[in-house]
Amino acid sequence: MENEPIRILNIVPNMRAAGIETFIMNIYRNIDRKKVQFDFLVHNEKEEFYDKEINDLGGRIYRLTYKDDKNIFKYIKDLNDFFKGHKEYKIVHGHMQSMMPIYLYIAKKNKVSIRIAHSHNNSYEKSIKGFLLHILSRFSRLFANVKFACSKDAGVYLFGKNKKFEVINNGINIEKFVYNLDFREKIRNNLGLTENEILIGNVGRMEKQKNQLFLIDCFKELTKLKNNYKLLIIGEGSLNDKIIKRIKKHNIQDKVLLLKNVKNVNEYMQAMDIFALPSLYEGLGIVLIEAQMSGLKCFTTKDKVAKETNITDNIYYLPLEKKVWVNNLSKIEKYDRNRKIELLGKKFDINCIAKSLQDKYLKYNEIGEN
Repeated sequence: MENEPIRILNIVPNMRAAGIETFIMNIYRNIDRKKVQFDFLVHNEKEEFYDKEINDLGGRIYRLTYKDDKNIFKYIKDLNDFFKGHKEYKIVHGHMQSMMPIYLYIAKKNKVSIRIAHSHNNSYEKSIKGFLLHILSRFSRLFANVKFACSKDAGVYLFGKNKKFEVINNGINIEKFVYNLDFREKIRNNLGLTENEILIGNVGRMEKQKNQLFLIDCFKELTKLKNNYKLLIIGEGSLNDKIIKRIKKHNIQDKVLLLKNVKNVNEYMQAMDIFALPSLYEGLGIVLIEAQMSGLKCFTTKDKVAKETNITDNIYYLPLEKKVWVNNLSKIEKYDRNRKIELLGKKFDINCIAKSLQDKYLKYNEIGEN
């Protein structure tokens, strides 16, 4: 119908609370939904963190079962059936790298005009399964006619050196993350923290990639040097039980706070004094942008996290060596949070990025109609 918004099909594993999904939702909240609407093809039947908000914003969620049953033949059939039954989609935006060649190929076969491959990682889990999925994902370039990446490293990783792709910065609501003393006092009071305690924060899925077990081991050693440090980890995932066991093994239950996914991460960042993200790999690491916008000193992994995360002088890239992390974390005392920092993050301003991506979608839609 005339004046109806164009609908973009985002293909994702699911809409849990994680970096890629947060990026998509940041875009979704800030586009003009009278012109562009988002729909989602997810890969399991479980309701996830962002599902209700998607429905409230007018999005549709279509469910496949691949992550539940791991049946590749059923997956291919289901994809074919889906695209045959949904000829309205001229644009698909692929975010799920592991299965990307399969769904982009099937979209192409079903005459979807614009097929976007979006790289969100710069490496893969070092296992046989991870290696095989990495090899499979590299075929995405054969079936995509638009190539995006969250960083230069992520683009080279998926598409190859000297290949054309466009970097789309992972946008955030800058004003939301600027340092706020009221939020700091409220959250620290809720957590039972005293003024002289130093809070190390980590936000991320409890999965191998995010490397929280390493962080807990480092924190154990840190408590031998400093008795006023505490650790807050916000997230959920398959390693939740292992993380709890490791905390108990180190007998640091009184110094570690675990929270499930929250919708006010920005407020919790105000309560932190240090942000630590010892990931094994990151395409970008949007939480590092958020943390720096909050004025936090940040520590992350050298040569494993994209250098585009460096928007301030408050981020330090360290090798994954326990002694190095403990030594650096132990040197941090209270410091002033710099409010001028918001000017440095303009290239990550969600309003600008959402408008730019919206204009691209509208242009692609015109191409698709011709």
